[in-house]
Amino acid sequence: TAWLAANAADVQVVEVRGNVKSFTAKPDISTDAKTGKKTIEEIGGHIPGSRLVEWKNVRVDRKIRDLTVKYMIPERADFEKIVQAAGIDADKPIVIVPVGLDASDVNDAMRLYWQFKVYGEDNVAMLDGGMAAWLLDGKPHASDAPAARAGNWKSKSDQTARYFADSPEVATIIEKKNVTLVDAREAPQFHGLVKRDYVSAYGHLDGAKSLSPDTTYKKVGGAIKLLSANTYKAVLAAQGIDPAAPAVVYCNSGAQSGLPWFILSELVGNKNVKQYDGSLHQWTLEKRPLVGAVPL
Repeated sequence: TAWLAANAADVQVVEVRGNVKSFTAKPDISTDAKTGKKTIEEIGGHIPGSRLVEWKNVRVDRKIRDLTVKYMIPERADFEKIVQAAGIDADKPIVIVPVGLDASDVNDAMRLYWQFKVYGEDNVAMLDGGMAAWLLDGKPHASDAPAARAGNWKSKSDQTARYFADSPEVATIIEKKNVTLVDAREAPQFHGLVKRDYVSAYGHLDGAKSLSPDTTYKKVGGAIKLLSANTYKAVLAAQGIDPAAPAVVYCNSGAQSGLPWFILSELVGNKNVKQYDGSLHQWTLEKRPLVGAVPL
C-alpha cells in the first residue's frame, strides 16, 4: 500500500468487485478500545481515481466442440472490449486491487491478472491485501461513481500456449505423468466428500497434488495477505509439489486456481505454469474420469 500510495499517479488502479455498490459505499472499520487495533468489517469506497471491473464480466460461456463451458476466459477481442469498457488504457502500468477480505475475491483478482498475462500484458501487478489493507493502513479512499470513459487498451500478443491448458493437454499429462497437476480446491472436494453442482463427478484428476487454499495466505486485521516466496516453496514441497517443475493448476471452474497459479508463476518464479481454464467443470462435462473419491 505504501508503494501504491507513492506511485498512484503513474499507474492505473483497477478494482475487481462482485458487489459494485460497495464501490460507492462507506467502509465499516471497527477499532478495539483497548489495543487500538483496526479490523475491516465491510469494504466500502475505493482508491481515488481507480477503475472498476465488475467480476461477472471477467469470465464468459464458450462453445468447445458441442459443449457450452461456463466461466471461461473471453476470446481475445472480447477481452479487449471488457478492459476498454472499464476505462483502462494501453502503455500505462496496471495495479489490480481485490476486495481483500476473502480468499475468493483475491482469486477473482488473480484470475483477471492471469487473463491479462494470457493476452500479452506484462506490465501488471497485484495490491497485496487489496482494498482491505489499503483502508487498514489509513490510505485515502473515495466514494464517487466510476467515471464513464472508454480506454484504449489492446492485447499485445496471444500467450495462450504459455499460460492456458486445455483438456487434451491435461489428458496427456495424466498419461505421461510428466507435469505436476495441482488441485487448488479444499481438501473435502479433493477427496470427493463434496462437490460443486456444476461438476458432475467426485474426486480429483489422476495423479494430482492437493494445495489447500488455507495454506496459501494469512489474515491481518481481516485483510488477506500473501506469504513470502520462501514460505510458499516450503508449503509446496510439503505437499509433494516441486516449486520449479512444470505444473498445471486447476480447481472447479478456473477461479480458485488463480492464487496458486500466481504463487507458482509470479512469486516462486516458475515460468512453466499453466491454468486449466475449464477445470473440473469442463473435464466432467466431457465425461472424463476423476479418481480418489472417498466412499460415502
